[in-house]
Amino acid sequence: MTEETPGFSESDKPDVPSGATSDDAEPKAAPSPDKGEGAAPAGDAAAGAASAVQNVGLTAQLDQVRMALGERTADLQRLQAEYQNYRRRVERDRVTVKEVAVAGLLTELLPVLDDIGRAREHGELVGGFKSVAESLEMVAAKMGLQQFGKEGEPFDPTIHEALMHSYAPDVTETTCVAILQPGYRIGERTIRPARVAVAEPQPGAQPAKGESAKDNGAADDEESGGPDEG
Repeated sequence: MTEETPGFSESDKPDVPSGATSDDAEPKAAPSPDKGEGAAPAGDAAAGAASAVQNVGLTAQLDQVRMALGERTADLQRLQAEYQNYRRRVERDRVTVKEVAVAGLLTELLPVLDDIGRAREHGELVGGFKSVAESLEMVAAKMGLQQFGKEGEPFDPTIHEALMHSYAPDVTETTCVAILQPGYRIGERTIRPARVAVAEPQPGAQPAKGESAKDNGAADDEESGGPDEG
């Protein structure tokens, strides 16, 4: 007993023309349209829009970063300027405090220096006292102390203190004729003015130059018997 395989019988098979192959007999499927060709323009537009949005976002972020960088740079420059001003102010204050301290110390030593000067004038600066006095004067000079005030110099009220006043025929302006106490300064700062005796020109002692020349000419004419007559 033979078993038949279920399926098409030979009579059910389609007629195939002679000379045709089995491939020709099979119906060909219609070519499916390429999905990529139809979707390409829409995809490119979407990608371009996304890229544009991304570029705009990056540009905005870059602008924010630049703005923040500018603000931080300005803050840093301002802090640097404030620090430089602070350093200059501290240095100026330090120098001022030092000058004030030195001036205070030397001011206390001025009476001692006056005693040394009077002893030198009277010839009493001898022996060990002379060495000590010269050492003290040297230390004061190293600290910037300078003595000023000389006889014969014009009187300057900013650095001189007039304790005595007189008139003299041999001066043409207010002049220091005696130094009672020398003045002292540190740099441009006067810590004690020079105490002096001043003399002013005696009123009527010196006539003006024009009048003096006229008087001299008249005297010469009188001595020569008057002006020559034509």
